[in-house]
Order: sequence, then structure tokens, then C-alpha cells
Amino acid sequence: MEKQDQRNFLIAMALMVAFVFGYQKVFMEPAQKRFEAQQAAITADEQTGVSVSELSNLPAIAATKTVEEAISGPGRVKFDGESVDGSIRLAGSRIDDLSLRKHYLTVEKKQEIRLFRPEASEYGYFATYYWADGTSLVAGRNSPWVQVGLGKLTTISPIKLRLETPGLTIDRTVSVDANYMFSFEDTLTNTGDAERSVRAIGSVERHGDYKGFLEATDPGSATASGLAHMGLMGVVDGELRMKKYKPLLALKNIDGETDEGTFPSTEGGWWGLTDKYWLGALVPQQDRPFNGIVNKKSIATDGPLEVRTESEAFTLAPGASQTTRNSIFAGAKRFEVLQDYQNKEGIPRMVDAIDWGWAFFLTKPFFYVLEYLAGVLGSFGWAILAFTVLIKLPLVPLFNQSYKSMAKMKKLQEPMKELNERFAADPQRKQQEIMKLYKQEGANPVGGCVPILFTIPIFYALYKTLYVTLEMRQTPFLFLKDLSAPDPTAIGNLFGLLPWAASDIKAIPVIGVVIGIGILPLLYGITMAALQSLSPAPTDATQKMVISAMPIVFTFVFGGFAAGLVMYWVWSNILSFAQQYFIMRRNGVDTELGKTISRLLGREKEPAD
Repeated sequence: MEKQDQRNFLIAMALMVAFVFGYQKVFMEPAQKRFEAQQAAITADEQTGVSVSELSNLPAIAATKTVEEAISGPGRVKFDGESVDGSIRLAGSRIDDLSLRKHYLTVEKKQEIRLFRPEASEYGYFATYYWADGTSLVAGRNSPWVQVGLGKLTTISPIKLRLETPGLTIDRTVSVDANYMFSFEDTLTNTGDAERSVRAIGSVERHGDYKGFLEATDPGSATASGLAHMGLMGVVDGELRMKKYKPLLALKNIDGETDEGTFPSTEGGWWGLTDKYWLGALVPQQDRPFNGIVNKKSIATDGPLEVRTESEAFTLAPGASQTTRNSIFAGAKRFEVLQDYQNKEGIPRMVDAIDWGWAFFLTKPFFYVLEYLAGVLGSFGWAILAFTVLIKLPLVPLFNQSYKSMAKMKKLQEPMKELNERFAADPQRKQQEIMKLYKQEGANPVGGCVPILFTIPIFYALYKTLYVTLEMRQTPFLFLKDLSAPDPTAIGNLFGLLPWAASDIKAIPVIGVVIGIGILPLLYGITMAALQSLSPAPTDATQKMVISAMPIVFTFVFGGFAAGLVMYWVWSNILSFAQQYFIMRRNGVDTELGKTISRLLGREKEPAD
């Protein structure tokens, strides 16, 4: 290698190593810390009713109550669904106390995920539907709804609420299905002497710092990596509209927004705020046009983050009544559930509440196959292993050609070494002789790199799939308690034999980063090194040293990856090694492994006299 090329190569490798360790420090370590965090419960004051234009344009208020204090006392109706539990605040008829019955903060499953919180507690988060007549709210933030009858809301028992205002009465029936959809069926009756032009205004409102909310709600998903979309998400007129929290709160432009600041939809849709695994979204009546709105005035004045839907107004003659049905999704983004809402309820692109990313043409099919295999094999862990084999099968012919090329290159190592020594003073002649040698032996020096073009997008797509889909969260497999979390074992706890948490070991200064490595990342490093031993070694000493160090570097990088992903990559390395070793032996190429085995068995060939 020429000095100039050698310098460029070293610079590139140094930058790569710096990137790897920088990624570990900036992204993976904070994610690990958040995963270990505990849920916070805290406070805020109730706000008073306002006009439509000022629906939530109020400054932030200091917290004054815990969640438990905020939901205690009268003025609430409890609900107890199959997938959710909590209560509805009668003032404003808002869902502001909601926990997910099938999802927990930790794998010990002692505390449910709390998604919605009262406005009077820190990180208040709630949703409801208001009603407006022109610029005035007739059913607003603190309107005095009353329950008609007794009892709590269940999957089989709706509740009835009533709001009586001058000239207008609203009878609201609230129901909840077996999953996460609340329906508000409102019958509006004009009790006055003049026509009323009324419209429904849906509101999802969140208070406080969004990062703090993520950490309080689900520390495991409060990651800064950016791989999963978190922020505004909705579908209007069949188009998916998204904006992450940071640019959303910085009032950056959003694709599809009109000059009036709206996102009109005439073909149904939904509009809300999404986190990694959870979604709070408004689903207005699907056969009525509506506008999606981001309350930018509230954001600009340091108020809460609010997204709204405003449905098309309709006119009520004196004495007339009309019924509408609007819904609120508040729960987990489980694929099967979202698919049912899309296919059976006709809510467009509901499955896209999961952030499939730009590689959706790979991530969606990957998930379908994984979901099917998990159903057949009974575990997502076995599904990942089986899926790895399925990915490998179509690439076998391509890899075979690649490995044959690598086998030929490995056989040419000695002749190439001789050429390097012979023409060391004449680089041009050396290059000519090397190319001549390649041509004589039918070797292609870049042939072994072709499969990388296929494995890189596959690796990314599978990582994305495992990262954003809820089905992997807290799923156990063998010694792993959660396939979506990093490997819980560590060198320091003898890979789980000692009762010390891997996270505590990793937190030890200096040596924690070494003794905190788990068994799966170690296996990845070992299998990567084994694969390297089958490939032609670089002739340049510096290159050889850098490449030899890569298994060690990636062992530390993979220490913070999801265990399910590392398991996939280890298994993939094992399959690749077996395939490559078989092909190289068929082509008469000695491998380091073969030499080691022969040496151990006493079969190593004696050198010729």
C-alpha cells in the first residue's frame, strides 16, 4: 500500500473507531440509564375554561399534586376494560387517568404503564372531545358533565353523561372496546329558539418536558437514538404526517400543512401524539371531513403541547337532534390490534402508527414473517433463529460464489507475498503482476464483498423491526428476560450465576465497560473473529492489525444492542462460518481452524524435505 493510501486508510479507520465509541457513549449509555430509571409521580393545578381560540393557550403551572392525589375524591367515573383501567374526569368529560393492564414498567410486572395523567399532576396528558358553536365553546375544558345513572365503564357496560347548557343539551354515551378505543357517541339537541351551528373539537394535550414524560412513562423506551419516531403522527386524506417532538416544539414546518395551519382530510383518518410503543390519538367520525391542527400558539407561549381535530360543522334547527360518534385511541401500538382497527373499522393506515421507517418494504414483511413464526414456534426467540435461516436461503448461491472467490484469494496469499517482496521498488510493475495473477487464477478481489450489499439493509431492517415493534418488548427467551433489552448477563456476574445486576456492573468506573459485557456480545466477537480467519488476510501489516481489532470493537458496540438483534447476528455468523468453511475445504484451501484441529489431533502434515 502506498504511503498516501496508507495514511487515508488509517484516517478512515480512526474515524470509524471514534464513531463506534462515540455512538456507544452518546446513544447507548443514556438509553441504558433510562432503561433503569423509575417512574415518577408528581403534580400541577387545574386550569379554568376558555374560548376556542384559547383552548389550551395557558402558561405552564407549577405541580401541586401527585397522580394519586389528583385522581382521588368525587367527580370521576371509573372504567375497567380488558386492556385499560382508570377514570374519567366529569369536569370536561376528559380521559385523564389511564393505565395499560397488559403492559408494565419492568419485567417483574408489578406496576402498569400509566399513559394518561391528570392535568393537576406532573406530565399531565389527557384527551377528550369539546363542542363549539362558532367561536364559543359550549362544551369546554371544565364544563360540568354529570353521570346519568350509576356504575363504572366496562367493555360490556357503557356510561351515559349529560351536559345542559343554555339552548343546547348534549347526551354522551362513552364506551370502550376490548383493546384501546374509547367511543364518544354524542346526541346534541337544540333546546333554544334559534339555529345552532356546532362542530366537534377533539383534543390531545400533554404538559411538561417531553423527555421527562418519556422517562416517567416508560424508561425502556425513553431513548435519544431517534430510530423510532416519537412526536406528532396522523393520517389525513391517506397521507401519513409526522414530526418529531424536538422540531415540533421548535415550530418547524410540517409537510402538508396549509396556509391556514391545518391538515384537511375528507377521507377519514386520525391525529395524535406517538411515543415508541404508545399512542394517544383522535379518531373523528370517519364519514365527516375534519382538519388536523397543531396548537402552535400554545407552544409559542410555553403552554402545553396540544393537537386537535375540528370536524365539519352541522346545523341544528330549534328542537332538532343529531348524533355523532368520535373516538379516542389510548394504548399500545400492538400490530394485531392496529390491523383490526384498519381492516374492520375502516380507519386508514392505522398500522402505520408503528414507525416502519424508509425501509418499510423490508420491515413490514420481516415483521409479518416473525409474527407468523412466533405463532408457530411459540416464541419470538425461536422465530428470530428460524427467520435467520429463511433470510440466508435465498442468498446461498450468491454467498457460494463469494466464498469461492475468497477461497481463491486465500490460495493466492503466498504468491502475492512473493510479488510484493520481488517488486517492492516498482509499485506499477507489482500491480501489473498481481492483476496478471488474478486473471490466471480467475480470482476476483472484490467478489467477497458483494454479499455485504445485501446484508447491510437486511441488518438495518431487522434492527428497525425489533426496535419499534411492541411484540418484542419484555418477551423472554431462554436466559433472556427481555429480547428488546440489552443482554442481562455480564462477565462480572459470571454470566448470571452471581446475583448482581449487569447494569450495576456496567456502572463501575473504568472496568465496568469491560466486565459488564454479556455473553451474547462476546459470542458475536468470537464468531466475527472466526469468520475473519476464513478470509484472506491483508498483506499490509497496519490493515491486518486494524481488521483484527474489529471483533473487539464491535463486541463493545453490541453490548448495548437489543439482545434479540445480537442473537440474530451471532446465529447468522455461525451459519455463515459453516457455509464458508465447507466451501473453502471443497476448494482445497487450508483454514486456520483446520490447521488448529489437525494440530490438536496430531495430524498436521510434516514439511517436505
